[in-house]
Amino acid sequence: MSRGTTNDRSPVPHAADSHDMIRVHGARENNLRDVSVEIPKRRLTVFTGVSGSGKSSLVFDTVAAESQRLINETYSAFVQGFMPAAARPDVDVLDGLTTVIAVDQQRMGGDPRSTVGTATDANAMLRILFSRLGDPHIGSPKAYSFNVASISGAGAVTLERGGQTVKERREFSITGGMCPRCEGRGTVTDLDLAQLFDESKSLNEGALTIPGYKPGGWNYRLYSESGLFDPDKPIRSFTKKQLADFLHREPVRMKIAGINMTYEGLIPRIRKSMLAKDKEAMQPHIREFVERAVTFTTCPDCGGTRLSEGARSSKIKGISIADACAMQISDLAKWVSGLDKPSVAPLLATLRHTLDSFVEIGLGYLALDRAAGTLSGGEAQRVKMIRHLGSALTDVTYVFDEPTTGLHPHDIERMNGLLLRLRDKGNTVLVVEHKPEVIAIADHIVDLGPGAGAAGGTVCFEGGVEGLRASGTVTGRHFDDRAALKGSLREPSGVLEIRGASAHNLRGVDVDVPLGVLTVVTGVAGSGKSSLIHGSVPASAGVVSVDQTPIRGSRRSNPATYTGLLEPVRKAFAKANGVKPALFSANSEGACPTCNGAGVVYTDLAMMAGVATTCEDCEGKRFDASVLEYRLGGRDISEVLEMPVAQAEEFFGSGEARTPAAHRILERLVDVGLGYLTLGQPLTTLSGGERQRLKLATHMGEKGGIYVLDEPTAGLHLADVEHLLGLLDRLVDSGKSVIVIEHHQAVMAHADWIIDLGPGAGHDGGRIVFEGTPAELVAARSTLTGEHLAAYVGA
Repeated sequence: MSRGTTNDRSPVPHAADSHDMIRVHGARENNLRDVSVEIPKRRLTVFTGVSGSGKSSLVFDTVAAESQRLINETYSAFVQGFMPAAARPDVDVLDGLTTVIAVDQQRMGGDPRSTVGTATDANAMLRILFSRLGDPHIGSPKAYSFNVASISGAGAVTLERGGQTVKERREFSITGGMCPRCEGRGTVTDLDLAQLFDESKSLNEGALTIPGYKPGGWNYRLYSESGLFDPDKPIRSFTKKQLADFLHREPVRMKIAGINMTYEGLIPRIRKSMLAKDKEAMQPHIREFVERAVTFTTCPDCGGTRLSEGARSSKIKGISIADACAMQISDLAKWVSGLDKPSVAPLLATLRHTLDSFVEIGLGYLALDRAAGTLSGGEAQRVKMIRHLGSALTDVTYVFDEPTTGLHPHDIERMNGLLLRLRDKGNTVLVVEHKPEVIAIADHIVDLGPGAGAAGGTVCFEGGVEGLRASGTVTGRHFDDRAALKGSLREPSGVLEIRGASAHNLRGVDVDVPLGVLTVVTGVAGSGKSSLIHGSVPASAGVVSVDQTPIRGSRRSNPATYTGLLEPVRKAFAKANGVKPALFSANSEGACPTCNGAGVVYTDLAMMAGVATTCEDCEGKRFDASVLEYRLGGRDISEVLEMPVAQAEEFFGSGEARTPAAHRILERLVDVGLGYLTLGQPLTTLSGGERQRLKLATHMGEKGGIYVLDEPTAGLHLADVEHLLGLLDRLVDSGKSVIVIEHHQAVMAHADWIIDLGPGAGHDGGRIVFEGTPAELVAARSTLTGEHLAAYVGA
C-alpha cells in the first residue's frame, strides 16, 4: 500500500485542532468577580445560578458581546459608522471565540406595522408567490405589501443630453398594497370628544380637559384667542362652521396675541402631538389620557387585513394573501404544500421550510398577521429561532436566554430536541436556564453564585449533571426539589363568573374562577390562558394585573425611581433639612452640573466605541457637592442610594430616618426576594427575573382584591420559586384572590384549584379540559398537564 493512502492518523495532533475551548479569563462585567472558565466547543453548555448571579453578564455581555464587536471590526470604518458601537467587555483574555448568534428574550418591537410574517420573511415570500401566481395579476410584490402606499405622479424633468439641457415630461406610478383608510395598520382610531372638552363650558371657563392645555398656556391661547369663535360662548352653542374650525381646521398661519403662529383644529393637533407617539414612551398621565380618549376599531374598509381592495381581490386557488396571512400557520403549511408550480419551485420549497419550522418549534398556532408586539417573551424568542433552524452554518456559537420561558413541560421536550440538533450539527450551544429538564441534557454545566448581585459573580461549580447534584451549591441542592401536593386546601369565598368568553381562540368558554384561594390556569403555549384571564376578567372587579410586558427604563432609572420610593425619601430629606425636594433628584435640580446627574461622562468616538469615564467632579455620585451636605439619619442622599434594599428597610423603619411610606415599599421589595439590590442600581443592569420581581413588588402596593400574575416564575431559580410560593400564600392569606397563569409544576402542585385549557394550541385549544384540585388532576391524568404533573410529584 502506498504511503499516500494509509488510514493511520499521525500521532501528533494538528495545531488547528488544539482550539476546542472558549477560554475566558478575568471577566469583570457587571457583578462578575474575575471569573475564569473554559467552555467546550461543539457541546451544549448550560449556565445556572440564582437570578442575578451573573449568568447573562458572562454569556451575553462578555462572550457574545466580544464576538459581535470583533466581527463588526472586520468591516470598513465607513460601514462601522452605521453600526452601534460597543465597548470591549471588561475581561483580561477571551480566546477561541467563534461567530455568535444570540437569541435573547427581548420582546419584538411594538411597531403596529410589524407582524409575525414580516419579522420572519414569510410575508416577503408570500408576496412574491402571489405576484407570480395570483389571479387577476395586479402588479409586483409591492402590490401585496401593506407597508407600501400606491402613488402616482407626472411632471417635467430636466436632463443634460449631448451638452444641451432638455426638458421631458415623465409619468410614474407605484402600485402598493396598503389600505388607504388605515394606512396599513388594520385599525382606525376614534377620539371620544367628551374626553377632550366639556361642551357645557366656554373656552374662557376652562372647557379643554387635555393634559398640557391649561388656561393661560400657549396650547390653550391658540384656541381661546384665535378669533375664529367666541371664547365666552359654551362649545355646545357653536355653529357648524365654528365647530368645524375648532375641531378640524387645516393648519393656517395667523397672528395670535401679536405673535405669528400656526392654528390647527384640535383633533389633527392631538393626533400629531400625542397619537403618533409610541404609547410606552409617554409620560404616565398622558398615556392615561390617551387610553381614555382613544378607541381603536377595526378598519371598516379592509376588515383589519391592512390590505387594499386590489391586493385582496388577487387569489390563488380561491385564497387571497389576506386569507393566507389570517390562517393558522399549521393550516397554511398544508395549503402551501398543495401548490405545485415548477416556475416557483425554489420559492415554494423555502416557504414550506419556514412554515414547517413554525410548527416544529411549537408555534403552529400563530397566524402570520398577528402583530409582533402581542407575542410573549417566549414566543418572540422562538420566532427569532426559526431563522436558524435549517441553517447550513456549522461551528458557530448559539446563545439562548432561557429558551423554555412560556413553555409547557410538554413543549420543553421539543425544545430540548432542537437544542441537541443544533449541537449535533457541530455548533457550540450556550444556554442560560433554570429548568432542571434542560440542565439534565447538558454536556457541561457552569454554576454561578453563590448569591445574587454583589453576593454572586463567582463560579461555584463546573462539570456534569451528576457532579452538580453532589456539589452542594444552591443549584445542586435544589436540583431535585419537587413541591408536593398540598394536604389541606383553602375553601373559596366566592366565584368570579366568566360566561361565553370568545377572545382569540376561546370557544364560548364558561367557567367559575374561585375567589379567596390560589387558582392556577395552565395549558400548552397558545391554548388560550392569557385570552381567558386578561381578556375576560372584568377590570371593575378590582383586578391588579402583572403581565409579561418588560420594564422600560434608561440608565437613569433605578429601583428607587421605578417603585416610587424616591418620592417619600426626597420629601423626608427636604423636611429634615428645610429645603425643597427637587434638590434630592439626580435628574432635577440636585444633579451634578458636569455630568448632568449621569455619574459618568461620555466621549463619543464616532465609529469606535464611546468611552464612559466616571465624572471627576461628583466621583460618580451623580449629585452636586452642596446637596451631599444635607443629611438624614447621618446619611447623605448618595449614601442612601448605595444601600441594599434590606439595609434601607431597617434604616427607614425606625429612628430618626423613620419614613413609613418608604418602609412599606422596601418591605414589598424584600418580600419578592430583592433585598440584595442597591436602591440606585441602573435598571439596565438588572436581569430578566429581577425586573419581573421588581414589577411584582410595585403592583403589590395597588389596591385590589384580585391579583392576576402572568408566569411569575419566568427567570426564577429553583430556590427562588420556593420563595415565590411563600409570597403567593401570604397574599392569599391576607384576603386576596390570586390567579396565576403558569407552566411551572411547583406552582401547579401548590394550587388550591386548577383550570387547564387545551387540549392543543390555536384552533386545537380554547376549551376547558379540566377543572378541579391538583390531586384530582394527577389522579385523572386525562390531560397533558395532568401527565406531566403526575410525573413531577412522583405519583
